[in-house]
Amino acid sequence: MNNQLLRILVAAVGIPLALLAVWYGGLPLALLIAVVGGVGAGEFFRLVEPTGVQPLKPLGITLAALAPLITWVQAAPVADRIGPFDSFVAALLSPLWYYTPWLLAAMLLPLIILTAVLFRRAAGQKPIASAATTLLGTLYAGMLPCSLLLIRYEAGSQQSWAATWLVFFPLAITWVCDSIAMYAGKAFGKTKLWPAVSPGKTQVGSVAGVIGGVVAGLVFNAVALAPVGRAFPTVPVIMMGLVISIVAQLGDLVESLFKREAGVKDSSGLIPGHGGVLDRLDSLYFVLPVAAVMYRMFE
Repeated sequence: MNNQLLRILVAAVGIPLALLAVWYGGLPLALLIAVVGGVGAGEFFRLVEPTGVQPLKPLGITLAALAPLITWVQAAPVADRIGPFDSFVAALLSPLWYYTPWLLAAMLLPLIILTAVLFRRAAGQKPIASAATTLLGTLYAGMLPCSLLLIRYEAGSQQSWAATWLVFFPLAITWVCDSIAMYAGKAFGKTKLWPAVSPGKTQVGSVAGVIGGVVAGLVFNAVALAPVGRAFPTVPVIMMGLVISIVAQLGDLVESLFKREAGVKDSSGLIPGHGGVLDRLDSLYFVLPVAAVMYRMFE
């Protein structure tokens, strides 16, 4: 099957499922993000291993998967935990979050990893690099996607279209930016954007992607956000479209840089036609936290 057709078919199935999960919210959405975090961390650690560094994979994957669940406990309204299993998970994780300020909780993460490195890595096994890559993989693959939950629950509890469209606003900008950058680059691009990092990207494609992202933001604001009463004024939408489109390309380039060091084309073959979780979410790792900050600025 043609790779482009395979990508379209996977997206045609995956996007509606993601839409349903975000709309419903609750523990199912938190569990989905937890799986994404754990799998993404595993892919990140596999990229690191060819460089000779041995990250603490089981610990990093566990911490990356726990981050969305703990964020859900903190961010979701109490009314969101309507089932007995939801309440059980919330009660189990509450001591890890409710009684620990944000800054202190953040400090515990490197402490846990450094203590584990002390017991698991000898001086000749690159303990500094092991600790650094374990921490980075946990933050990158596990913590950054938690921004989606923060956006989701600042706008509503379960079964909320307003919250759903606020989550998908930066996603739509990112997808349009990526698609237009690719097609415009192939059709008109000659000068490479950053050949040492990603040889396929061009300057024309990058600029076209930013323009497409801004237009996508304006259209999405009018078609999806306005009907649910969450539309932004025109100037903030243009600013968000511009910033998100640029940040999305930076996220893509960062993941490309990781793969260049590891000497691989994809982070894994998990998703047919798309590579791995890191390949699929590369831009969104940067976009989601930036979008969460900009929502705070313009609310």
